Amino acid sequence: MRDTVTPTHCPYCALQCGMNLTPSPDGSTVEVSERADFPVNRGALCGKGRTAPAVLSSGVRLTSPLVRSEGGALVPASWEEALGRVAERFGRTRAEYGADAVGVFGGGGLTNEKAYSLGKFARVVLGTSQIDYNGRFCMSSAAAAGGKAFGLDRGLPFPLEDIPRTGCVILVGSNPAETMPPFLRYFTELRENGGTLIVVDPRRTRTAEHADLHLAPRPGTDLALALGLLHLIVAEGRTDEAYVRERTAGWEETRAAAMAHWPEYVERITGVSVPELREAVRLFCEPEAAMVLTARGPEQQSKGTDTVGAWINLCLATGRAGRPLSGYGCLTGQGNGQGGREHGQKADQLPGYRKLTDPAARAHVAEVWGVDPDSLPGPGRSAYELLDALGTDIRSLLLMGSNPVVSAPRAAHVEERIRSLDFLAVCDVVLSETAALADVVLPVTQWAEETGTTTNLEGRVLLRRRAITPPAGVRSDLEVMHELAARLGGERNLEKGFPTDPEEVFEELRRASAGGPADYSGITYRRLAEENGVFWPCPASEDPGTGVHPGTPRLFLDRFATGDGRARFVPVAHRAIAEEPDDEYPVLLTTGRVVAQYQSGAQTRRVDELNAAAPGPFVELHPRLAERLGAAEGEPVAVVSRRGRAVAPARITTAIRADTVFMPFHWAGEGRANTLTNPALDPTSRMPEFKACAVRLEAVRP
Repeated sequence: MRDTVTPTHCPYCALQCGMNLTPSPDGSTVEVSERADFPVNRGALCGKGRTAPAVLSSGVRLTSPLVRSEGGALVPASWEEALGRVAERFGRTRAEYGADAVGVFGGGGLTNEKAYSLGKFARVVLGTSQIDYNGRFCMSSAAAAGGKAFGLDRGLPFPLEDIPRTGCVILVGSNPAETMPPFLRYFTELRENGGTLIVVDPRRTRTAEHADLHLAPRPGTDLALALGLLHLIVAEGRTDEAYVRERTAGWEETRAAAMAHWPEYVERITGVSVPELREAVRLFCEPEAAMVLTARGPEQQSKGTDTVGAWINLCLATGRAGRPLSGYGCLTGQGNGQGGREHGQKADQLPGYRKLTDPAARAHVAEVWGVDPDSLPGPGRSAYELLDALGTDIRSLLLMGSNPVVSAPRAAHVEERIRSLDFLAVCDVVLSETAALADVVLPVTQWAEETGTTTNLEGRVLLRRRAITPPAGVRSDLEVMHELAARLGGERNLEKGFPTDPEEVFEELRRASAGGPADYSGITYRRLAEENGVFWPCPASEDPGTGVHPGTPRLFLDRFATGDGRARFVPVAHRAIAEEPDDEYPVLLTTGRVVAQYQSGAQTRRVDELNAAAPGPFVELHPRLAERLGAAEGEPVAVVSRRGRAVAPARITTAIRADTVFMPFHWAGEGRANTLTNPALDPTSRMPEFKACAVRLEAVRP
C-alpha cells in the first residue's frame, strides 16, 4: 500500500496546491510529499498543507453520527436513526410552516459536486428558496463588480504564471505571505524580473515588507484611494484614450466622478500622502503592462462593490484589462470559493453561473433535473440575512461545511439565532462550535477520503483524488443528500436524481452548466487528470485542430463578456463606512488571518504544530495607543463594539496605524473577533462590513 502515491490537492485555500499522498501501512492516514509537476505551487506547501493529514485521525475527527438526547447531550447514533430524525423534522417543518421555513447553508470548501448537489437538493427536494453559503463572505463584492464591468466574474481572468511577467502589481487588502504562502513567490519573481509591487494595507504585513511601495490607508477608505489615483492619472494625462474609445463605455461619467476626488482631499480621508499617491501612479502607469489584485480588504465593506469597481476603473482607464499580462483580478480565499458559487448554492444562482431569475436559465436547468421550471423557487436571502432569520422565518436548517458561530459577523447574535432554531442538522468533519449546537451531526468524508473537483483562484478546474478509505462510520455529503432525498422525495422517487458517485454528479453538472457563463461541459475527469486542470469556460464544442476545446486561461483578450463586447466603467464616489469612530468608540477595528490557522479554525485548531505556532487570538495595537490605554505586551485587552466584547492579549507593534487595532478571527470564546464586527451589508453584493467598525479599548485588570 505504501507504494501507492496519489496526486491530489490541498484541502485549504484557493491556491489548491498540488501534493502527493502516500497511505500509511494500515491505510488510516497519509503522508504528504512534494508534487513539483503542478504549476501553481511547484511543490511548495505551507504548514497547513503539510499538516493536513492530522485532521484525518480518528482522535480528531468525527466517526459516528450524533443526536441530541432527551438529557440535552449529543450521543452516538446509527445512520438510520440520524437520517430518519433529519428527514422527519424537515418534513414536519415544511408541513407546518411551508418550504421556506427550511434553510440550507453551504460552504466554499465543498467540492463542485457537493455544491451542485446541495443547490439542487434545496430547490428540488426541499423546495426552499432559503439557501446561501459562507462564500458570500469571501468575494461576493468582487464578483458583483466584475460582473458589472466585464459581464463575467472569474477570480483571476489570467493564470498565475502571468503575474511575474507584468510590470507592476497593485495588491489591495491582501496578505498572501500569511494567507497563501506559496503565492508569495510570484511577487518575488515579479521583482526579480524588474517589476514593482505596491501593497495597500493599513498594516505593514509580511507581504507589505516585500513591497516597493506600501500605502497604509485608514480602514474603509480604499474607495477614496482608488478615486484619488484615477484623478491623478487623468490630471497627468496617463489615460489610454484609444483603448477607452475602442473597448469601453461610460468613461465620461466615471472621469467626472474621479475629478471630484483631488489628491489633498484623498490624503485627508485616507492618511496616504500626496507624494505617495503620485509615486503609486508613476509605478503603475510607466510599464507597458500592469495588474490590480484585490482581496478581502476592499471587498468586506458595506461599499465593497463600489470599492472594487473603482480599482477596476483604474485598469480600464489605463488600458490594463483584456490585454496580455494586464488586468484586474480577485484573490479568492476559500478552497472552492469560485466553483462553490458557480453551481447553485448561492441564493440567486443556478449551475453554470446562471441567474435564477432568467427564464431561459430556469428552463435549461429544470430540464436537466427533470422538473417543471415553475417548480423552482426564486432567489432567497443572502448569507447574513439567512442567519438573521433563523428561529423566526426559518425554523430548521441544514448546514454543510461552515462554522458561522465563529465566522459570521455579529457572531454572538448569530449564535443566539442558531440556538433558537427548532432543528439544526450539521454535516462536518469535526465537531465545530456550530456543530456542537446541532440536534443531529452527520460525520462526512474529507479531502483525502473522497474524489471530487474544485475550481481554484485562476478558474482552473482541478481533480482531487481519493487516497484512503474513510472510517466505517463516515459517509460522503453526496451519500447524505442521496439518503435524505429518498426519505423526503416521496412519490417523485427523487433519490435517483442524487447519485453518490462524484463523477456521475460531475457529468450532470457538465450538462447543467452547458451554455452558461461558467461552462464546464467540455471538461471531464479524464482531462483533469491528464492536463493538470482545465480553465473554464470550456464548452463541449470541438476545436477543429485538437478535437476538444482547450479551455480559457486568459479571458477578455478579444472582447468582454457584455452584449457589445465593451467593458463598462461604473462611476462611484467615496462614502464613509457604516460605523465611523466617535467619542464612545474612538478606534477602528479590522480583522484578518494568521499563517498557522485557517478561516474559523475548526480544523487547524486541532493540529498541534499549528497551535504551537498560533495558540490563540491577540489584539494588535500601536505603541501610542497602548501607552494611552496603559496596556503592556502580552497583557489582556478588551475590545468593545456596539455588538459585544472580546478579550485577548496585546501585541504591540509599529506595523499598524495608531488609529486602528487588528484581531485575527480564527478563535471562538472570549477572543472571538466576530463578536465585534458589523453586519452592515453592501447593497449589491450583500457582503457584511467585516473590515471596519468602531470600537473602544479597555484595560483588563486582575
